Amino acid sequence: MDWLMMDWLGTPAWFWLAFLALVGVLTAFDLGVLNRRDHEISIKESLLLSLFYISIALAFGAWVWAEKGADLGLKYYTGFVIEKALSIDNVFVISLIFSYFAIPRLYQYRALVWGIVAVIVLRGIMIGVGAAIVEQFHWVLYIFGAFLILTGIKMLLGGADEKADIGANPVVRWLSGHLRVTKELHGHHFLVKTPDTKTGRMAWAMTPLLLALIVINLADLVFAVDSVPAIFAITTDTFIVYTSNIMAILGLRALYFALSAMIHRFHLLSYALAAVLVFIGAKIFVADFLMGGAKFPPTLSLGITLALIIGGVVASLWTTRKPVPDQP
Repeated sequence: MDWLMMDWLGTPAWFWLAFLALVGVLTAFDLGVLNRRDHEISIKESLLLSLFYISIALAFGAWVWAEKGADLGLKYYTGFVIEKALSIDNVFVISLIFSYFAIPRLYQYRALVWGIVAVIVLRGIMIGVGAAIVEQFHWVLYIFGAFLILTGIKMLLGGADEKADIGANPVVRWLSGHLRVTKELHGHHFLVKTPDTKTGRMAWAMTPLLLALIVINLADLVFAVDSVPAIFAITTDTFIVYTSNIMAILGLRALYFALSAMIHRFHLLSYALAAVLVFIGAKIFVADFLMGGAKFPPTLSLGITLALIIGGVVASLWTTRKPVPDQP
């Protein structure tokens, strides 16, 4: 069993196996127990499931803290908070995708659960490649930092308010035009056999549910362009980057139904997220050029990140509160 202690990307193999086992158990529990039958997720159930996943993520962070030290423990929590906050901004796009393909709420959760499998693989590839590049070329972090600052400034100037047109997206149009897709849903099935229009023989075809799932995962790759560099700016430890990403995304599918119903109440959150991206990007330059290469205090980093996000949430909820009617 010596191979369990072998170093893999800077962390013993058994750490990775323990994490992947946890993700597998949670996904199986989600599909096999919580959602064995298709049903609409209520806002209350969404919030309770999200609280469950957040609790698991926090407990996992405590384990990281105990096993890898306080420094990496704090960086895990910072990465988790950043990814969770950035994921909130993605809910609007996911909602648009489901609406465009006319996916009823009855089947949306199942699609999101299966989507996590693709996310685990795709994010793993992106983070693995990014870690290899950063290890060989430290200056790439400066590119990440500059990218985050520019992205944050663009969001502050209003770039984040642009409405996505799913139907006009060239990738969506290409997929719809080149793949065999049924015109209607077939329950929660992703693939069904239908008569081929040319040969008349039965052939496999995708349902709109699978097409929506593919588009959501492609959108996640776009989302990762912001979130992955943001966490690499916090730490270059591959295990921390990957686990904080995945633990935040695991809970997103549960939180989606509550957020999609209340997304209009978080209209100021994009400005808070923009400030977080600018702060994280600037932190790289501050640490290397103003602090002589010393590490930026992880406690301060987590505190500032939390303060910005909580401030954005509170300000959003306050400005969208219902006015109190005048008393006679």
